[in-house]
Amino acid sequence: MSHIRFPVLAVGTLVLVGAFSMTALSQELLTEKAISVDMAQAMAQAALAQCRANGYRVTATVLDSGGNLKVVIRDDGAALVTVDLSHRKAYSAVAFRRTSGETAKAFGAMSPPPNVAGTVMLAGGVPIKVGNDTIGAIGVSGAPGGDKDEACANAGIAKVADKLK
Repeated sequence: MSHIRFPVLAVGTLVLVGAFSMTALSQELLTEKAISVDMAQAMAQAALAQCRANGYRVTATVLDSGGNLKVVIRDDGAALVTVDLSHRKAYSAVAFRRTSGETAKAFGAMSPPPNVAGTVMLAGGVPIKVGNDTIGAIGVSGAPGGDKDEACANAGIAKVADKLK
């Protein structure tokens, strides 16, 4: 009987030690990349400059990973509605971790398409990634077509691409 008790106690001890070590691991702080306001401004300015070079007056909005506003820049002559749309495009990109255009295509195939508060199913929102991690998004609105908005958003991200590592 005592020769059975030892293996049972040994296994029980190993299980408890494993459980305590898992608890200790889960209590560690996480280290995450975050977009600084300077980086957000650089992206928004570069997106605006690209659209201006193409003859478009737009609004560019940059959000952090939680969907919180970092920067919004509305160009002279950009329509008022572009402020809301650029924000919703960026929010769609950060929420779904893909471009708002890709989400629009995926949701467009569903009947009825999901209605998620704060999002819009239009191209022009692009996630900002470091590796596979989405650390924010940029949304652009005001060009004549979401594909052109998205090209300007990508120009904004390209401006700081060397820092997104």
